[in-house]
Amino acid sequence: MGLRFKYNIVLLFACILGVIAATGVSYFIVQKSAVEEIHQSINLVRANANAVRSYTVGSITPLLSDDNDILFLPETVTSYAARTVFAKFKSQFPEFSYKEAALNPTNPADLPNELEKSLIDKLRADPSLDQISTIVDKDEGRFLTVAFPVTIKQEGCLQCHSTPEAAPPAMVDLYGPDNGFGWQLGETVGAQIISAPMSIANRRAQETGLILVAGFTVVFLLVFIITNIMLGRIVIRPVRRMSRSAEKVSMGDFSEPEYHKPGRDEISSLSVSINRLRRSLERAMSMIDD
Repeated sequence: MGLRFKYNIVLLFACILGVIAATGVSYFIVQKSAVEEIHQSINLVRANANAVRSYTVGSITPLLSDDNDILFLPETVTSYAARTVFAKFKSQFPEFSYKEAALNPTNPADLPNELEKSLIDKLRADPSLDQISTIVDKDEGRFLTVAFPVTIKQEGCLQCHSTPEAAPPAMVDLYGPDNGFGWQLGETVGAQIISAPMSIANRRAQETGLILVAGFTVVFLLVFIITNIMLGRIVIRPVRRMSRSAEKVSMGDFSEPEYHKPGRDEISSLSVSINRLRRSLERAMSMIDD
């Protein structure tokens, strides 16, 4: 087993371990970064929904409120407006979902499921929380779910949700007087719940991991080729030449010219020592012949 073969085995083993370790660490870092990007996208979706809600309360509801006595228009409802706008630009976030769930909603479709109710209860119990993030396992896979509190901060919202008598008659006729009333100013009545599949982060991490593995493999090949060339020129070729010369000298053949490797490294020092040994042996052989 030659020196080059031993060196390549060690180098190959070290590079494989390095690629595996680097890929594992980079996968973890990239996945964490991808989750943070999902959080940023969720915040963007929420910012858009809040802008729509604010615009609806401040601009749309006052314009259409006169018609609510005879016809209730869903365009005056902030949650309806936010969901509608989200549906319009969902092509930018095809894997995201947006829901405004309330413990006592006017529309029964806005009732929370068990998980959503638990998130709303946590937000109600601790007013200092501005969001709650959790990983939810579903049949479709794992989802990152973030809940933001829906707190009554504008008195305009109470026009429809304080008492049935104060609410638009058309709305009461449509949904009845039993649901969606009794809300209080400053109360957290529900949550904006936005979900995104964790497969997004996993997919990005896998794609980046493949790129890193390919990059590390190319670097390894370059290192393998360059170090083998340098090993051959700096170590193997000079050692082979000195070995051939020493073998001839050991057999009494001094016709092989001395070899001196240029430089000041260990191989150069070895060539000097071998030449010195050769001259000493040659003198000794001459003295024996005389």
